[in-house]
Amino acid sequence: MDRIKIVGGNKLNGVIPISGAKNAALPLMIASLLTDDTLTLENVPHLADVEQLIRILGNHGVDYSVNGRRERQDGAYSRTIHFTARNIVDTTAPYELVSRMRASFWVIGPLLARMGVATVSLPGGCAIGTRPVDLFIDGLRVLGADIEIENGYVKASAKGGLVGNRYTFPKISVGATHVLMMAATLAKGETILENAAQEPEVVNLADCLNAMGARVRGAGTPTITIEGVTSLSGARVRVIPDRIETGTYAMAVAMTGGDVILEGADGNLLSAALVTLGQAGAEISETNSGLRVVRNGHGIMPVDVTTQPFPGFPTDLQAQFMGLMTKAKGTSHITETIFENRFMHVQELARLGARISLSGQTAKIEGVERLKGAPVMATDLRASVSLVIAGLAAEGETTVNRVYHLDRGFERLEEKLTRCGAVVERISD
Repeated sequence: MDRIKIVGGNKLNGVIPISGAKNAALPLMIASLLTDDTLTLENVPHLADVEQLIRILGNHGVDYSVNGRRERQDGAYSRTIHFTARNIVDTTAPYELVSRMRASFWVIGPLLARMGVATVSLPGGCAIGTRPVDLFIDGLRVLGADIEIENGYVKASAKGGLVGNRYTFPKISVGATHVLMMAATLAKGETILENAAQEPEVVNLADCLNAMGARVRGAGTPTITIEGVTSLSGARVRVIPDRIETGTYAMAVAMTGGDVILEGADGNLLSAALVTLGQAGAEISETNSGLRVVRNGHGIMPVDVTTQPFPGFPTDLQAQFMGLMTKAKGTSHITETIFENRFMHVQELARLGARISLSGQTAKIEGVERLKGAPVMATDLRASVSLVIAGLAAEGETTVNRVYHLDRGFERLEEKLTRCGAVVERISD
């Protein structure tokens, strides 16, 4: 099993290219199930989750081809992938595939809308809370689906087709917003989704669906209106830059010091996080090629943060920000409101010398002057990269085990950091 060795103490200087967003690419790929034409996606990142979803879509009969794979001097991929679901050969998504990645459950929406039937295993993925599928099921039922849960599978049918309706999410869910928006594109009549997620990835999907001939309005606001159409066509769509990767590398620069251009980054996608980083002492400015991040000479200042749905501070940057706060000049507090079990990185950060105490949903971080390298274990995708951030500033050597978590969401992380002066090495047993 691979692990990453980090020797801390080096500032980051140079250019880090920002990849396409995993959280945008996955629903866009799934949208290919809605049409028998070809959906072409540009700027698709090369990640374990993307490759796994390609296998899952292949199980349903989706053909794919890759072109434009371009090895850039800075080590990043830029891939264009063509997806064609001309014939859906199987409407079942089996446990052995779905259990490996939570987002693969989302195929239930397009399969049900296009084929009138779908059988999908209950999902797996990161162990950061229950994240139940109740909202997906309730919403699809409102659109006219008959749904039963048997032997760990969600069995859905809508033999006469889905029918537009009004659905109010009892709590904001990005995944459920994706699924119901896709399902409603082929439903009869108008669907109104209230209290919908406003994340940029939702807007990217809506833009894709509209390019395919859908009629979606209001994406990026709490109310999304979808007027159903009889069929969708192919399209060519670009995956937005990864705002979580952007924030992660910005925090790495804030942690280590230095001066880095985040090439291709879009500050509008994570303004709340950038404001918070500014309060912590990073200087962030827009450039012609992306964002420039510089750590000022006054050290890291403590900042209190509460995670919120977009446009608030994202839960997917909570662990990374906690890593940064371990070396702040004072005490900070981080309150996690999205997932109930997303503090598993705390005990691993403590192995590096961090002083963190938990009380319910809130972590109290007392900044320390020095972190010291140690072997640590990644517990999930975002937790794993928080350990990398801490390791970059720790004295001596840090070894992060279970880096397959990193490979799910960060494209060529060690190469990008190494090119900016970090000492990071992947070790394969």
